Amino acid sequence: MLPEPDVQLCHALASDLRAAGYASAALRDAWGAQADDAVARGLRGPAERALAGRDDALAVLGRLWGLGLTVSRAEADAALPTLGVDGAAALGLVALDADAGRVRPAVLVRPQAFADEEGEVEWWIASDLDEAALGGPLPEDHVLGVGGASQTLARLQLTRRGGTALDLGTGCGIQALRLRRLVDRVVATDISERALRFTRLNALLNDVDGIDTRLGSLFEPVGDETFDRVASNPPFVITPRVEGVPAYEYRDGGMEGDALVATVIREVGAHLAPGGIAQSLGNWEYHDGESGLDRVSGWVGDGLDAWVIEREVLDPLAYAELWVRDGGTVPGTPAYARLVEAWLEDFARRGVTGVGFGYVLVRRPLAGSPTLTRYERVAGGGEAGFGPHLADCLAAHDRAALLDDDDLADSVLRVAPDVTEARHHRPGEGDPSVIELRQGGGFARTIEVDPALAALVGACDGDLPVGTLVDAIAQLMEVDAAHLRADVLPRVRELLVTGFLSFED
Repeated sequence: MLPEPDVQLCHALASDLRAAGYASAALRDAWGAQADDAVARGLRGPAERALAGRDDALAVLGRLWGLGLTVSRAEADAALPTLGVDGAAALGLVALDADAGRVRPAVLVRPQAFADEEGEVEWWIASDLDEAALGGPLPEDHVLGVGGASQTLARLQLTRRGGTALDLGTGCGIQALRLRRLVDRVVATDISERALRFTRLNALLNDVDGIDTRLGSLFEPVGDETFDRVASNPPFVITPRVEGVPAYEYRDGGMEGDALVATVIREVGAHLAPGGIAQSLGNWEYHDGESGLDRVSGWVGDGLDAWVIEREVLDPLAYAELWVRDGGTVPGTPAYARLVEAWLEDFARRGVTGVGFGYVLVRRPLAGSPTLTRYERVAGGGEAGFGPHLADCLAAHDRAALLDDDDLADSVLRVAPDVTEARHHRPGEGDPSVIELRQGGGFARTIEVDPALAALVGACDGDLPVGTLVDAIAQLMEVDAAHLRADVLPRVRELLVTGFLSFED
């Protein structure tokens, strides 16, 4: 258990990290791009070799808290002139080996850089030692740092501001820190007191106030409180409930199958203020004859908007191997085979044929009547701009939902700048057999359109209303204008929601 973070000691540590230039770009330059990528994959050897022989503060702190290696007491004291090794030990960040004059890391403290609408940010995020530093599997109470899932959720977050937010299952606190940039107050909950202490430590270390940490499971710590924003990277990993399978707190919610994710989705609506939005990640099971997305749709409460995007579906073997490796068990060992078999037996017993992974957005509509119901599979996209893209799509949906077909026909639209068109011709034929619209950003969607819709999208340059364009296209194609409007306008709504078109204000 970490000691309770001390304000003055955290400020001293921040001062020393800043003076050392302990930042993402500086570390990447110090040990090189290849080594930096290797560290992200849990391989620290290249970075360790690159820093060998250096005793400057950046290199010492990079070895100690970037890689989880021991350093000498003299090196650590020199790199931490304000905090000192004793101060670092008081915060629970290092352990002292008096006989050998060495300092061992008790945690990792890594820089985390990102940019949002308010500019570029560099934080330091403390978390437990990883598999490379431990030299073996993780303990079950491990507090994860900023991993792939937490970065994905952070990139998904809408930039909408609000008064209050809930970070459900905060872990090291990265989502709470991000939400605090958008709201006045954040409540961060977790079943792990150790995780909450990391959250408090990281908030103090980065001089972020307004984060209230609470111990407890799911929504118990917040009673009947409601929030403008809810973010959750819940412990969604489907884990066999049998003896010998580790139950890691950071990824296993202690329920069978996908029940934890189902509970989060079912109960979150009661904690959303009018207009409030919840965003989370999740896994859901596919059973014989039952789609995973159909299961999720049954979890969403009445009166709520929902947008669920499934990114991939893994078969039982691939899923089992993914999470056994994640816990630090080495492939090819008896322990690895035993754990994989436990997963496969559990899936077979319960008739699970696959596991989906994706993003869930739930909203309590201001008007009280849901207008958004989307459950879809989208495999493309680079994730970097998902948050702004989702925000734009949601705003376009809300605006279009208020318009009847006549109002939509009177609207002036513009094709998104990242949209391109591809036409496929059979040899010797003048007319295309397939016309596709392709999205360069967002989810990188590709949709097939007919000549009429392609012509309409191509003419949406922010000048003429949709109805005028449809009438002109009908005349050129020698078809009935009213019939063409009835055919095209529903698809125009879809192009607005998916970001191919936008309203021209």
